Amino acid sequence: MNLRTFHIILIIILSTFSSCIREDISDNTPQGNFEALWRIIDTQYCFHDYKNKEYGLDWDKVYKEYQNKLTPDMNNKALFQVLAGMLEELRDGHVNLVASHETSQYRKWYDSYPANFVDTIQRIYLGKDYVLASGLKYKILEDNIAYIHYESFSSGIGESNLDEVLNELAICDGLILDVRNNGGGMLTYAERWAARFTNEKVLTGYICHKTGKGHNDFSSPVAVYTEPATDRVRWQKPVAVLTNRRSYSSTNDFVNRMKQMPKAVIIGDKTGGGSGLPFSSELPNGWSVRFSASPMFDPNMNHIEFGIDPDIKINMTTEDMLKGKDTIIETAREYLKNHKE
Repeated sequence: MNLRTFHIILIIILSTFSSCIREDISDNTPQGNFEALWRIIDTQYCFHDYKNKEYGLDWDKVYKEYQNKLTPDMNNKALFQVLAGMLEELRDGHVNLVASHETSQYRKWYDSYPANFVDTIQRIYLGKDYVLASGLKYKILEDNIAYIHYESFSSGIGESNLDEVLNELAICDGLILDVRNNGGGMLTYAERWAARFTNEKVLTGYICHKTGKGHNDFSSPVAVYTEPATDRVRWQKPVAVLTNRRSYSSTNDFVNRMKQMPKAVIIGDKTGGGSGLPFSSELPNGWSVRFSASPMFDPNMNHIEFGIDPDIKINMTTEDMLKGKDTIIETAREYLKNHKE
């Protein structure tokens, strides 16, 4: 099944679920808002069992702990801190509580990892003569390796744009595709890019959706494929995809697809995860909660929601940075030099 078609079906299903949630919501009091948020996560969050196996998450126990922190006359700021603290028990960087005065985030999701990207150093590699086209910055490095930095999958890129870029870079021995600090965007563009790196239909994973309110109420896994771009320019040489913890959302989906390509290698740090379709619901006081609602897996049925490990794990070193070098780019260049075709 095409992933976009699946997401359209899923939106309809989740819309039905979210309307049911609003009917169950309590009144606009600290207790009522607490009950509403706890219930939304209990019935709609997709990773309870995974989290229980990973570190022993017990959502019923969380209820008792945080319910005791409520008082009838607490103000919005105090209530927000209690509710945000409860969500932190999920240890999920893609769960957010959104209020007019603040948005919660599990900051350890990113901050416990090195940045592994320095824009001032990256600009040294791009120089002043790089080409800018449809959100892509690219140039040919002195060792005949092509370098592309794609900052966001929100930057629209058409099929003809990709044809032009890949044709221009076809003389190169290899390609570095840098998606570090790419926080995602349109899944369409992720699929469009990945389709340029295969000559045959490739199984790239599976997706499920919630079918009920129980922690284990899911559909059977539906296979997700990447098909080659028809009658378009496709890259036929080795490609190195550079990642860091700030590569997430549709970028995570792109990295998962590329990881299955025979001539691709993933270099850098673990991605930030978050490929599932976002789901949101509202509390009685108007605050909203947002999280990933559709578990996604690689071809071996491993969760990719919480990040994808690179094929070659490498961090930027202080020594290289002091020299104006990017350790991850240099590792990719060396790899591609050693894998010329």
